[in-house]
Amino acid sequence: MNTDLQQLLDHPAVKAVSAAAAAIDIPCYAVGGCVRDALLHRHSKDIDFVCVGPGSGIAVAKQLRASTRRASTVHIYSGFGTAQVKLQGLELEFVGARRESYSRDSRKPIVEDGTLADDLSRRDFTINALALSVNAQAGEPQLIDLFGGVDDLHRGIIRTPLDPDITYSDDPLRMLRAIRFATQLDFTIEEESLKAIARNADRISIISRERITSELNKIMLSPRPSIGWRLLADTGLLRHFLPELVALQGVETMHGRGHKDNFDHTMLVLDRVAQAEPDKLWLHWAALLHDIAKPATKRWDDQAGWTFKNHDFVGSKMVARIFRNLKMPLGEPMKYVQKIVRLHMRPIALVEDTVTDSAIRRLVTDSEGDLDDLMTLCRADITSRNPEKVKRHLANFENVIEKINDVADRDNLRNFQPPVDGAEIMATFGLTPSPIVGELKSALKEAVLEGIIPNEHDAARQYMLQLGAEKGLTPVE
Repeated sequence: MNTDLQQLLDHPAVKAVSAAAAAIDIPCYAVGGCVRDALLHRHSKDIDFVCVGPGSGIAVAKQLRASTRRASTVHIYSGFGTAQVKLQGLELEFVGARRESYSRDSRKPIVEDGTLADDLSRRDFTINALALSVNAQAGEPQLIDLFGGVDDLHRGIIRTPLDPDITYSDDPLRMLRAIRFATQLDFTIEEESLKAIARNADRISIISRERITSELNKIMLSPRPSIGWRLLADTGLLRHFLPELVALQGVETMHGRGHKDNFDHTMLVLDRVAQAEPDKLWLHWAALLHDIAKPATKRWDDQAGWTFKNHDFVGSKMVARIFRNLKMPLGEPMKYVQKIVRLHMRPIALVEDTVTDSAIRRLVTDSEGDLDDLMTLCRADITSRNPEKVKRHLANFENVIEKINDVADRDNLRNFQPPVDGAEIMATFGLTPSPIVGELKSALKEAVLEGIIPNEHDAARQYMLQLGAEKGLTPVE
């Protein structure tokens, strides 16, 4: 007996669905990702059910609602023939078996009632075209596998059930899903399916940026995101929504001297960051974009060779355009990525013994509480084909971290806020919001960063009074 499938059938929510389907005599199957994940020993947060017969999906959902009080929410979508139920901590979705046809300019299908075979054949990949009967039965779980999905799971293969050109052209999002699954599962896309992605890459233009970005974020949170990004580049998909990353590819040689392939370097840095901080999505994006401006800033210098001056600053400016193009959030996530990209060259510049405490204080305060993330990226950014060179640079970088920690802890700079704020300045001198208040705040911050005064309230207040007197301000009683 397949214990993985049996455990799925034994879940209380699935048993409740089985009872509901039996009560109204409707064939019902768990399908797709939940079956795949059970066979891969992975946890699923939702279960999709296909029921056979017109209106059958909604009918089973209604019966489930009537037969159990534990369903926290039930949503019926009559226009789409689907229903959603939350039960036992899972999201359950019900639909009647259907077949689909597509028009050339849309990924929205024309839907008709169909058989279970029709429904499974319309699915994106063989590993998602598996169905498990939930109708009560004795003996071995009844698994329906019409397209060799179980064998593909064992071999680690992503393959479409039908002609991949038709599958991808009908719904081009499936091309991204193929790459996403290959990345998440560390599977290989079957050769003909992979070639079909390249042939149909232009079709991605009918997919919204929001849907594309949703798949990209899942790739980003995979154990080795580079798998997906390399596939996106190799198939030609990447040039349609992130051409700036494509521009990183290749090596130019001048007078026998070439620079590193910045795309390959970025992929290595990204994987290292993902390994160090697997759940930090926006740090992963910062790793992907940290050198994004190198093509735009690349110059040849007869003495220095290839240079990429100010690529950190220029790259931080490019982040906003990239985020807008991909319909990603333009608030704190974008500002965070901009900051990390802008600062990523600063820590390694602190290697020299002559570096001042002031320079370190400015890095700590400019990172605004994200110093640890910045250092994770900077450590990952140390790459070379020469192991001894990497070892030497990493040792230097550890000295930098020691310097930074020493100054940050000594001067109490982590999550730095000026010890005297604008409200206190205004209350002290009887001011309203005005440029002079900003000038005093900036002067106080500079005094702390330059080591003129310690990062303490009493010292900062005394310095504020001194500055105020110089500007002709008198404290109010």
